Amino acid sequence: MPDVKGKIGQAFHFAFFMLPCIVLFSGCSLWARSKEPAPEIPLQVATLERLMGLLQEREAEIQTLKGLFGAQIQGPGIPGTQRVEGAIVYHRPDALRLRGFNRLGMRLFELAVGEDRYTLRLINGKVLTGNMTDLNRVEKIARPFRLSALAMTGIIGTPSVAMNERVELKEEGERYRLDVFASGNGMNGSDSAYRRIWFDRRSLHVVQEDRLTPIGEIEASVHFDDFRPVNLSPDNSAVQTGALAVKIVLKPFVIRAEDSQGPSRIQLLFHEISPNMPLTPEELQLTDGTLIDAPTGNGMMG
Repeated sequence: MPDVKGKIGQAFHFAFFMLPCIVLFSGCSLWARSKEPAPEIPLQVATLERLMGLLQEREAEIQTLKGLFGAQIQGPGIPGTQRVEGAIVYHRPDALRLRGFNRLGMRLFELAVGEDRYTLRLINGKVLTGNMTDLNRVEKIARPFRLSALAMTGIIGTPSVAMNERVELKEEGERYRLDVFASGNGMNGSDSAYRRIWFDRRSLHVVQEDRLTPIGEIEASVHFDDFRPVNLSPDNSAVQTGALAVKIVLKPFVIRAEDSQGPSRIQLLFHEISPNMPLTPEELQLTDGTLIDAPTGNGMMG
């Protein structure tokens, strides 16, 4: 009996010391399986016509839009990095209203754009107004707000290419690049593009757009990340109009933009994006009641 008890005791001690090892190795095995890389998404092959068609399609998807976002803003005349909460209201083709608030809900700025004109109201009561193309030249403090308007193309749709503009398609690794030349430029290839639109070759989403100076230098660059599904008919209007299905699209919820001429930098993190919702006249009004007319041109981001 003593020998039997001794053997049982030895077996018990052996099992006691081996159990943690078994658990450890099995855990490592599970961890290794959980760390297996996701299947590689193949690169897509796209023609120039397809990419230009995608721009037109995505631009037309958004007729109106309301959204809430957090922003970090740096720029001339702005002390340090300012963190604000913002709201956007948009009506195609180029009626835009941006407002920024501090954490206490105090309005810090208000930018309204329509018919290629802007009105910028600052916290100190100063009001700037003029043509959108002049917004980056009137005062240094206005440049971050023009950059903000450019950043909003990520959710309202990257502007499509005009019929009279020349476009070249280039393949650069995992991206496609569209070089867009303004109308009137030469056709010999020696002129400079004024826009560069970058597509991810796996998703064909626009992930970056550069705006260039007449000599080909980057004036402003905006990057689009963290694409998430958005319902194009959040108020169920698709059902009310007899549509077969509600369409879901992917929109970037993180947008970073930089103005190399300023320099100014902004980062937007969207909390909510609601496209194609009915808008009231009051939602397109400045605080003082000035109405932003529903425009007929397409010059907001010019």
